[in-house]
Amino acid sequence: MSEVNAGERSRRMRAEGRRSVAAILDAAVRILGERPQASMDEVASGAGVSRQTVYAHFPSRDALLGAVARRLTAQAVAALDAAQLDQGPAAEALLRLLDVNWRTFAHFPLLITVPEADAAELHVPVFERLERLIRRGQRAGEFDPGVTPAWLIAATVALGHTAGNEVAAGRMSAVDAEAALRASVLRVYGVTPTRPTHGGDSTA
Repeated sequence: MSEVNAGERSRRMRAEGRRSVAAILDAAVRILGERPQASMDEVASGAGVSRQTVYAHFPSRDALLGAVARRLTAQAVAALDAAQLDQGPAAEALLRLLDVNWRTFAHFPLLITVPEADAAELHVPVFERLERLIRRGQRAGEFDPGVTPAWLIAATVALGHTAGNEVAAGRMSAVDAEAALRASVLRVYGVTPTRPTHGGDSTA
């Protein structure tokens, strides 16, 4: 009987641990998204758990940020798949990809501070989808075939970071930075928009 009770206690503790982690991540996304400098104590308060519970699951602020980044990346990948990047003109699909990534950044600007090693791992599923899109666009003659997908991916990341940094520094509004990012990426890919790139997928 004691073994049964011990097993039940263990299952309850695991379930409680999962609920605590979910509550902490929910609170971190909400609170750090609104106030990037918020403390771990504030996250604990928002999650309805103790500071000790937060540190039991995430021993450092970087560990918490990494977990949040993984959650947001998973959500972004799901949104990219829902955006059907393999459908329609490649240039319009590219804008849909940019929109998903920009919404993720706008929701949680601290993503730009994720350590490089973690960021490289998180980028893999996004880069895989972007590379497939680039190759499709090059085959269709929509994107410049004279540059490699790797270079276009690197340029896209650099432009995205620049847009994010400009917003973070207060030099551009999020709306203006997003419009500049869309227009700049299209030009790098060899697509010249003939209408404003903010708020729609039309490119030519």
